[in-house]
Amino acid sequence: MKNSKLRKILSAAIVLTMIFALFAVTASADEKYTVGICQLVQHSALDAATLGFRDALTDALGDSVEFDEQNASGDISTCAVICNGFAASKVDLILANATPALQAAVAATDEIPILGTSITEYGVALDIDDFNGTVGGNISGTSDLAPLDQQAQMIVDLFPEAKTVAILYCSAEANSVYQADVVKAELEKNGLSVNICTFSDSNDVATVTESACADADVLYIPTDNTAASCAEAIGNVAEPAGVPIITGEEGPCAICGVATLTINYYDLGRTTGEMAAKILKGEADISEMPVEYFPNPVKKFNPEMAELFNVAIPEDYEAIEAA
Repeated sequence: MKNSKLRKILSAAIVLTMIFALFAVTASADEKYTVGICQLVQHSALDAATLGFRDALTDALGDSVEFDEQNASGDISTCAVICNGFAASKVDLILANATPALQAAVAATDEIPILGTSITEYGVALDIDDFNGTVGGNISGTSDLAPLDQQAQMIVDLFPEAKTVAILYCSAEANSVYQADVVKAELEKNGLSVNICTFSDSNDVATVTESACADADVLYIPTDNTAASCAEAIGNVAEPAGVPIITGEEGPCAICGVATLTINYYDLGRTTGEMAAKILKGEADISEMPVEYFPNPVKKFNPEMAELFNVAIPEDYEAIEAA
């Protein structure tokens, strides 16, 4: 009789355990996440990174993730408004696409997890001395930095007769300053003269490009968001002036450049989305997540521009497909 009573108690306990387990699984499945996306400006590289992020996070979390995607249209102060809004509404995670977006997100919250993407150098972007690869706190992400010494060598190899290179970028973008300094030093090691030509925003791009072309054999444009969004305007000045362009990534190269050493921004965004999924599911601590880098940059060229400027392209370059 006692055994019968014990069996009944054990059976009841097992049933209750199964009910609680089922409830836990259902509750977990019903959990919803809101992810805020602040993108600095619309252009092909940033658009691809955002798309890759969304695709990877949706693959991992399905319908349980909702996105609040906002674009600052190139205005840094709008990034602050967007990120402050995300902080006020207590989103579960913020994607900051481009350096000014990351800086705005960091200023807005020290509690909500922040992932950056399309950030060239986190130490420069966040003013971290002796950056060791892990930001710490509530910040991590991915970098779009391609080897700058190889980009400089690309200029030397493709334009052996060049004497002067103008580096063209937006002075408001800290990572562009960093890239320009590194590339300038590499070019000067090869005996080239380098002119630094900066514009403050899109309004003076054409004027500064015209000045840069007047004294240069080649233009170099780093991974600069303002320049990328104004690639057509830059090309409209440089092409008639007979000055070829090397770019830091594929987007502007497809419009006005001859060649580039570029990463894949969609894949970079997917990597960031996979990081976000681990954070939201509690599988990773963002404070311990190192910044991730794109492993295999690719040499690419614009066939139309290469022909226009009569540039012999080596066999290890891939052609950029026409849009």
